[in-house]
Amino acid sequence: QVQLVESGGGLVQAGGSLRLSCAASEDIFSGGVLGWYRQAPGKLRELVARISLVGRATYADSVKGRFTISRDNARKMMYLELNSLKSEDTAVYYCNAVALSGKAAYGWGKGTLVTVSS
Repeated sequence: QVQLVESGGGLVQAGGSLRLSCAASEDIFSGGVLGWYRQAPGKLRELVARISLVGRATYADSVKGRFTISRDNARKMMYLELNSLKSEDTAVYYCNAVALSGKAAYGWGKGTLVTVSS
């Protein structure tokens, strides 16, 4: 059964930090590349970070140097460390497997809301 559960969001002041967690089922974790997406109010969902099975990470320019993605294959967990948060980082954050196209490979979980106050 494919399952994605995101957690760790909340309200934080600009400049603050949060750590998001993603619990994924075996089907998703074994697929290889995982990623964090986000959808801000009124905007399209975008991929902000991805990580390969061996831990190679890439980031969108908007978060490079501020966010860090990681994964624990044994626990089937993925994380996103958010630092130096800005108001424009306010969004619902989702995790998923990443297809070659960059699009999500599976249906979406509920996501976790990050709100950054200025």
